[in-house]
Amino acid sequence: MILEVAILDVKPGQTTDFEVAFNQAQAIISCMKGYVSHQLQRCLENEQRYILLVNWQTLEDHTEGFRQSAEYQQWRSLLHHFYDPFPTVEHYSGVFENNSGENQ
Repeated sequence: MILEVAILDVKPGQTTDFEVAFNQAQAIISCMKGYVSHQLQRCLENEQRYILLVNWQTLEDHTEGFRQSAEYQQWRSLLHHFYDPFPTVEHYSGVFENNSGENQ
């Protein structure tokens, strides 16, 4: 599994509109081949910053399947005008994972 990580800085005064648009956009991404799950979280220290975490089955599911799709154009139309600066997107693969909730 691949984790896509994007730090999203939303233009001042547009966070509410961004969240409404993201609510629509998440239906687009969640229907894509290779999509596993996602989270959008808002920063506590900077209320205009969000982190988007998307799990994909493969890197190509995101970089080719989603980004080269007609659905991506809809996603882009809904969300990209909110960002300043435009986010950098990185991809990660797992090294260690502890889901037990215990501190070790």
